Amino acid sequence: MQPFTQRVVETIKSIPEGKVATYGQIAELAGSRRAARRVVWVLHAMSEAHGLPWHRVVSASGEIALRDDEARMMQTMLLEHEGVEVDDRGRIDLDRYRYRPGDAD
Repeated sequence: MQPFTQRVVETIKSIPEGKVATYGQIAELAGSRRAARRVVWVLHAMSEAHGLPWHRVVSASGEIALRDDEARMMQTMLLEHEGVEVDDRGRIDLDRYRYRPGDAD
């Protein structure tokens, strides 16, 4: 596994229950702020094999980015189970739920 990919996997795994991070935020935390699309690829290709909490990753606007209705419903359900509020448009309040490494909850 490439070093950047490994850092992405580690960063995604570090998102605690009840928090979300954006694709771009994960890319930046992993060392390449312009690599949000690479984060998408890692999630798609490696979530199952590495047990990634894929449902905690959202778009820069705080929206569930998945277009498949079943996948969107699953992500919403998983987030709500963790206490994250998702509005009827599939958006999450990033001010409230964004993961900020080092912050105490």
